[in-house]
Amino acid sequence: MSNSSLVTYTNITQQKTSPRTHAIDTITIHCVVGQWTAKQICDYFANTDRNASCNYGVGKDGSIGLCVDEADRSWCSSNAANDHRAVTIETASDTSTPYAVTDAAYNALIKLVADICKRNNISKLVWSTDKNTRVNHLNGANMTVHRDYASKSCPGDYLYGKMGDIASQVNALLNASDDTSSSDETSTSTSTAINTSYPDTPFQVQVLISDLNIRKGAGTNYATTGKYTGKGVFTITEVDDGWGKLKSGAGWIYLENASYVKILGTTSTTITHTVVKGDTLSALASKYGTTVAKIVAANKSKYSTITASYIVVGWVLTIPQS
Repeated sequence: MSNSSLVTYTNITQQKTSPRTHAIDTITIHCVVGQWTAKQICDYFANTDRNASCNYGVGKDGSIGLCVDEADRSWCSSNAANDHRAVTIETASDTSTPYAVTDAAYNALIKLVADICKRNNISKLVWSTDKNTRVNHLNGANMTVHRDYASKSCPGDYLYGKMGDIASQVNALLNASDDTSSSDETSTSTSTAINTSYPDTPFQVQVLISDLNIRKGAGTNYATTGKYTGKGVFTITEVDDGWGKLKSGAGWIYLENASYVKILGTTSTTITHTVVKGDTLSALASKYGTTVAKIVAANKSKYSTITASYIVVGWVLTIPQS
């Protein structure tokens, strides 16, 4: 098993398992949380006592370091099964949210991933924004992230939001199909857009992915609550540096990445919901940031039989907002 010819520096760490027990079929991209060169990344893992490593490190200047041979498993993603099948890549990044990387690092990362795929017969790179799809390699998904296996923000919101674009650019180098995402409804292959302005609070947002973390404060330096929003419309009552506080009191969510949050507007906007099997008014009220009583009142003239415990599949409910 070969290593990449793009490597500019090598320092092999002993923090590894040799050999790996699974063929390489997955790419796991991390952020270093430091604007380091490849040499600094490799030297760190060669000398740390943290029981941590990666296969490759991509520096802020586009340099590429080899820390663990591809034939061996790195200790990188808090999951042995993942790291036995994945090539892990630590990428130099800023030290604060969203942990952005330099253009030089980003471009080198794409070239490195394409080289890894070519040599390991990975014909197409497939990203999904759905955690279950990623970790179970459904629908061809073969990209995972550290946050799949541990309560971490890694690879940071910047790189997480770029995964679809990374897949698209790598596949262009592989001469693969433009269809670079899995077929589930939560996957994406589009380049990341950024939400940069927000209405006066309170306002509504639509969460487009199922696994958006809820945090205890405004930033990834705050712990997650252990819960995800799920897809739906939520009311934001406060904004702090790209983070929004949920009206429900559940915590804060990251607003800047337009690939998983759409800004809808002030809460005076009227929205509708078509009732499907399993819906309840209490669940809808929680989802849309309103109350059961308000939904009943807003729809009584249209559906005279509606009550707090009775709705019918197919009804198109008006969802009033505070």
